Amino acid sequence: MILYEYPLNERVRTLLRLEYLFRRNAFLVQRGHPFDHHHALLSMFEIMDVTTRQDLKGELLKDLERQRQQYLGYRGNPAVAEGALEQVLAEIEAAFQGLTQQMGKPGQALLENEWLMSIRSRAGIPGGTCEFDLPAYYAWQHLPEEQRREDLMRWMDAFGSLPMAVELLLRLLRDGGVAHKSVAQSGCYQQNLGGRSYQLLRLRVDGTLGVIPEITGHRLMVSVRYMRPDADWKLKPVTGDVQFELALCA
Repeated sequence: MILYEYPLNERVRTLLRLEYLFRRNAFLVQRGHPFDHHHALLSMFEIMDVTTRQDLKGELLKDLERQRQQYLGYRGNPAVAEGALEQVLAEIEAAFQGLTQQMGKPGQALLENEWLMSIRSRAGIPGGTCEFDLPAYYAWQHLPEEQRREDLMRWMDAFGSLPMAVELLLRLLRDGGVAHKSVAQSGCYQQNLGGRSYQLLRLRVDGTLGVIPEITGHRLMVSVRYMRPDADWKLKPVTGDVQFELALCA
């Protein structure tokens, strides 16, 4: 089964992008080749692009406080496991305190590193980080693997508890959705949201079917149209029925 996720508002769209970039960075940092660490650095620059252009920290603090108040309301409920509830509340508190104690925007300290910013300015140019353009960067890539890894992890520390907050908020959001089996008749599916405010759509479809969902959504309705790629990956509409699982997370 392949899982597809579609954000139903801009805030969740940003969280999903950050989660993807943090996970990609962490994966590449653990690998050892200079090419892996080069792309880990590019992922870090992409994270900076997201985090320094908006009041992301303030929005995340509001979301964490909203979640805290919601889970505090479950205390004393006999249907809720007290131990699991307290663990979630502790995670929310840790993420909240971590963001509160961080000065400025996450990753802002990296802007003061002239060497990193020289690499960032060249990274958007095809082949712009070659050894003749950035000899100091080329020399860094020849350092021992562990030394490069330590540098990358130290630079990523500039984002503080942001990765933890992003992962936590998305996990809590995903846990709130219940999957149900659905059928896209003639390759198409629509669902009226009935005025309820959902934030994330999660869709699972059998990868062996060779179909790709094109998802659109807004506050009133979500729709899915299944496509099938040809040999050149040009997508064509599916004409048969497609079974899949759908979850809407509020």
